[in-house]
Amino acid sequence: MRAKLTYAVTAAVLVFYFVLAGSRGVLLIRHGTLLTVTFGVAVLILPVIGVWFLWKNTQFVRRANALAAELDAEGGLPVDELLRTPSGRIDRDSADAVFAQRREETEDSPDDWRCWFRLAVAYQDARDTPRARKAMQRAIALHANKPVRA
Repeated sequence: MRAKLTYAVTAAVLVFYFVLAGSRGVLLIRHGTLLTVTFGVAVLILPVIGVWFLWKNTQFVRRANALAAELDAEGGLPVDELLRTPSGRIDRDSADAVFAQRREETEDSPDDWRCWFRLAVAYQDARDTPRARKAMQRAIALHANKPVRA
C-alpha cells in the first residue's frame, strides 16, 4: 500500500511539473519572437516526453501487478526464502543461488510467463534492475499471448 501511495504522490508531482513547464512553453510561444517561439517549442517537448514516460511506466506497473495477482491466486508467487544481512538487505550469495534455480526453470520452460515472472523477481533480488525489467516485460508479453483455457 505504501508503494502505491508513493507512486501516486510522485506521479502527481510530475504531472504538476509537466503542467507548469507546459504553461511556460506556451507563454514563450505567445511572446512571438523567433527565439522565444523556439525555446517555447523546446520547453513543450519536455512535458510531452515526461507524460509518455509516466504513462508507459504506469502501464508496466499495472500489468506486472496483474500478473502478480494472478500468480498469487494460483499459489505460484515465489516464496521469500532469501537470507538477510543484519541490516536487512538480501544476502548476495542467497540471491545468486535462487537466481540460478529460477534461470534454470526459465530455460526449461521458455514460453511460460510464470517462470519469467519469477526470474524477474530473482533478478530484482540480485539487484539487477535492468534485467529484472526485461524479464518482466517478457512475462507480460507471454501472458498477453497465452491461449484461452476452456
